[in-house]
Amino acid sequence: MKTVHDTSVQSHDSDLTDPVGRIALFGLILVLTLLLAGAKLLAQDTPGSSRGVFRPIVGAYVPTGDQRDFLKDAVLVGAQAAWNANANLSVTGSFGWAPSKDKITPGDQTIDAFQYDVGLELRPSIPTLAHTTPFIGGGIGGRTYSYRDYSVDSKTNFDGYGALAFDVISGPIDIRVEGRDYVSRFQPLTGGGDTKTRNDLALLAGLGWRF
Repeated sequence: MKTVHDTSVQSHDSDLTDPVGRIALFGLILVLTLLLAGAKLLAQDTPGSSRGVFRPIVGAYVPTGDQRDFLKDAVLVGAQAAWNANANLSVTGSFGWAPSKDKITPGDQTIDAFQYDVGLELRPSIPTLAHTTPFIGGGIGGRTYSYRDYSVDSKTNFDGYGALAFDVISGPIDIRVEGRDYVSRFQPLTGGGDTKTRNDLALLAGLGWRF
C-alpha cells in the first residue's frame, strides 16, 4: 500500500531523472538526424565515393583551470555523424555524455554533463602516411549539467571548441583519434555567482563506418 510519503518520494525521483532522459534523447536525435541527412546526400553522389561516416566514440573528459576545481575527470562516451562536403571539408555533429563528480557540494554528488555540437573539419586531399589523414576542426554547441541525485535544476551553457586529430582509413573502416579544447560559458548550478568562462578538454577515440 502506497503512502503519501512514498508518492512524494517517487515524484521527487522522477523529477530528477526525467531531465537527464530528455537531454540524452535530444543528443541521440541530433546525431541520427545528421546521419540520415548524410545518407540522403549519398544517394545524390557518384558511385564508389564516401560521403559520410558514423562512429561511436569513447575517451576522457578533463576539466582544466577553474573548471577543475569544480569537476573531476570522467569517462566520456557518445557518437559522431559526419557528411563529407568534398575531399577537404566535412560537417560533423557530435553528442557526448560524461558522468563527473562535483568536488564542492557535500555528498559525493554525480553530475551528468551532456555535450552536443556541430563543427567543420579541414583536411588535405591525400593521406600523408599509411592511410593516415590529419585534420583541424572547430565548432559551436551547448553543454548541459544535470545533478543525478540532487534537487537542483539542470543548466545549459553555450560553448565552442577547436580540434586536432587524425583519421586512419581502410576500406569502409575509419579509426579516429581526436583532441578537443572547449571554451564555455558557465553559470553556477547552486547558489549565486556570476557567469564565467570555463575551459576543459575532451580526448576521444572512435571506430567508424564510412558510407
